[in-house]
Amino acid sequence: MSTPPVPREQFLVISALGRNPMELTNVLCRASNENRCAVVNTRLTRHGEYCALALEISGTWDALARMETVLPGLAKKHDFTAQMVRSEALDARPQALPYVAYVSSDYRPDILNELCQFFIDHRVELESLTCDTYQAPQTGGTMLNATLTVTLPAGTQISWLRDQFLDFADALNLDALIEPWRPQNP
Repeated sequence: MSTPPVPREQFLVISALGRNPMELTNVLCRASNENRCAVVNTRLTRHGEYCALALEISGTWDALARMETVLPGLAKKHDFTAQMVRSEALDARPQALPYVAYVSSDYRPDILNELCQFFIDHRVELESLTCDTYQAPQTGGTMLNATLTVTLPAGTQISWLRDQFLDFADALNLDALIEPWRPQNP
């Protein structure tokens, strides 16, 4: 007698835009719970008068299907927009090394794409990105701060990549640092 196959964990990624961050988060987390799904991870950021919420939820195929059916009505009722897509678990990368790159500079519109291109050229994967602009108190000029969490592929010569990154940053006149990722302490 054969054993039935183990069901693969299934995920639904939801991206929502709305004006009220607390209500948006509450509505989507409640709907997830009511439809027997679990929130795996979430990120919320404010952008002007709007907020962007990204949720990854897990559940059985029928629980996720119920969530997909309920979401458009919730979006209409609570005045937010939402997109959703089914996803699978990310493949384990046991040899990958997490690093964080910090960049500060005078704002230029090409900086983010230059940073991304550098990491693409070196086969480094982007895990998360945070970028903010602000007015410098002394000069009033627009400044940029970016934090990129990246994953270095197995076999990467870390000292060589660090030197390449610092040379790249110097060529673009960026104040930059790349160091191993460390978990946040509570």
